[in-house]
Amino acid sequence: MPMSLGDHLEDLRRRLVVPVIAFVLLFMVGFAFWGELMLVMVEPLRRAVAMVPDEAKHFNLDPNSPRLLQAIGLSESLVLSVKISAAAALAATIPIFVYQLWMFVSIGLKRHERSLGFLFIPAAVLFFYGGVVLGYHYGLPLFYAWMITFSAMNPALHALDLRLETYWEDFLAWTVCFGLIMDIPWLVMVLVRVGLVTRAWLAAKRKFIVLVNVVAAAVITPGGDITMMIATMVPMQLLFEVGLFFSRFLTPRTIESDDPL
Repeated sequence: MPMSLGDHLEDLRRRLVVPVIAFVLLFMVGFAFWGELMLVMVEPLRRAVAMVPDEAKHFNLDPNSPRLLQAIGLSESLVLSVKISAAAALAATIPIFVYQLWMFVSIGLKRHERSLGFLFIPAAVLFFYGGVVLGYHYGLPLFYAWMITFSAMNPALHALDLRLETYWEDFLAWTVCFGLIMDIPWLVMVLVRVGLVTRAWLAAKRKFIVLVNVVAAAVITPGGDITMMIATMVPMQLLFEVGLFFSRFLTPRTIESDDPL
């Protein structure tokens, strides 16, 4: 029996309550362990300092201590503890929100549409979090190590002021960036699978896509540094090629049907 508009809104409200409650509870748990979250945040920087100990000595950075950041005011540490607890709670709540949203939307979809959505929506989340993990363990330490080395080469630079708030903003931005970049293969496969583009068309537009990746890398690279821009663009292009390769195993959807895939 079809649901009325009021029933749909009530169902949506009920499903949104679940991730909201989960976020509040996880935020409280995160705030109880804010010190541990701070150590998690600074770990890529500590590993970077350990990679380039000679360059780090220029700025008195000790790889054996996590106390690498500085705060300007007394409230900065408290404010950041709230932010990092909220970010951790949000990261843990997103899968719950996506699941509840999917359960709400799937009611109005046909069988093949539900099959297609269930195939790709979890994949998008998994690709994103996979990129976050890879970026945290490998991308960020290498990036920070390179930045420390570059800063040590600057003959006019006397000290490196590693602000707590500034580091958090960069850490968050780059972590999300790594996650989004890892979704490139997923996006390519989705576009091919739903029939919006063909694999042959994407292959023919490879030069244009290289240009798009160059522009995107230039936008997200801090300071417009050419080396970091290349280091960002190359993985993006490689991930596009990965998505293009695996899209050959997908059959484009061209027939509307209620039959399962």
